[in-house]
Amino acid sequence: MPNDNSSAPTVLLAGRMSTAREALLRELLTTDWNILTWDEDQDVERLIELAPQADVLVGGRFDAATDARAGSLLPTLTNIKLRLVPHTGINWMQPSDAPKGCIVCNAFGHEISIAEYIIAGMLESAIGLRATDARFRAEGWAGRRPGLNPPHGELYEMTVGIVGYGHIGREVAKRAAAFGMRVIAASRTVYEAPELDWFGPMDQLGKLLGESDYVVVTLPLADETEGLFDAVKFAQMKPTAVIVNVGRGLVINEKALFEAIRDQRISGAIIDVWFDYPHEGDVDCRPSKYPFEDFDNVLMTPHCSGSTDPMRRRRWAQVAENLDRFQRGEDPINVCFEGTAE
Repeated sequence: MPNDNSSAPTVLLAGRMSTAREALLRELLTTDWNILTWDEDQDVERLIELAPQADVLVGGRFDAATDARAGSLLPTLTNIKLRLVPHTGINWMQPSDAPKGCIVCNAFGHEISIAEYIIAGMLESAIGLRATDARFRAEGWAGRRPGLNPPHGELYEMTVGIVGYGHIGREVAKRAAAFGMRVIAASRTVYEAPELDWFGPMDQLGKLLGESDYVVVTLPLADETEGLFDAVKFAQMKPTAVIVNVGRGLVINEKALFEAIRDQRISGAIIDVWFDYPHEGDVDCRPSKYPFEDFDNVLMTPHCSGSTDPMRRRRWAQVAENLDRFQRGEDPINVCFEGTAE
């Protein structure tokens, strides 16, 4: 484990998501760093005091109160040469939110656990283990011999359409192919992907929707993706299709999704990302203003598809690698943009 010393550069871990990983980061680093920490249990003044001492800032989005006090300070701190966001979503941050010349990077590592979640969700949708288990517990054999039970589905030879073919999409494709599924994708960037049965640009999304038994949405939130899945898109899907959203909730129109399920225009949904999240003043808000919980054909999870201990280690290994690269004068990985604030 690297030792603190006066000649080493300084990294500030800001926020609970970062400070909780201090011991892991120290284990993963191969270069010497002075490590400072601040989290939301401390006064914002402490963050304002520590930030000018840091060469690198590791942290995600601050809460509204912190942003109001310290958020406007950080873009002016020209000593911060690297800002590492220890997760993937970074749509809340713009180049003007970082000092000019500061490199902003995010971190991946979640794609494996999310891909496994997606496969598990599709298997549950096809096989229905929850309902079968509940029925057998309540009814027993119910006069039926083995082999005479109601049939369930299978993934073999079904088509999965992946919308947004990045880190997550590629891991889903590997696993879906292993189940004998046909795998197609549409993405804002199209490149050579011989593992796919078909790969097209977003203007051919309608083709993907019309052919898919499962539509897996992995898109980030951006101006061109917000509300992309509306009533028109749901009308293009098979009535037997299931939509899976692990990207961002607002990529799908909330009302259109609810009505498509309610009116049986699609067969169901697997939803891990939502329209409303806990926030100051309402930490127990519902994930949607619509009662998705009333639908038996909807699997609901609280934005946890990637949450595994191995994922966190993979993610923080990338944070450590970028700190090591900074120390050695090497280019960072996972670069999102360069700061522009004067």
